[in-house]
Amino acid sequence: MSDVLDEFDQEKKEGTESSALFYLKLISLIIAVVGFGLYLGDVLFGKSSLDVLLNLQADKDTLTQKIQSLKEENAVLQKEYFELRQLDPDR
Repeated sequence: MSDVLDEFDQEKKEGTESSALFYLKLISLIIAVVGFGLYLGDVLFGKSSLDVLLNLQADKDTLTQKIQSLKEENAVLQKEYFELRQLDPDR
């Protein structure tokens, strides 16, 4: 009878060790997935991404203003060119 109890105790200890190892693996996997999710979120929506977006919007506004001023300058220069060629710019 003692042999049966010893065998039962040994199986119980092995079961506890394997379940502890299972839970350790599960917790490690959960930590890895959460860590990767946080990293991916930071890459996509983090401060550096926001800085790049704001810089691009500022550059777009600057270039739009420059385009408008160059168009106005071009119109003035074309009018001057036609006047020098003695052509009527209104026709």
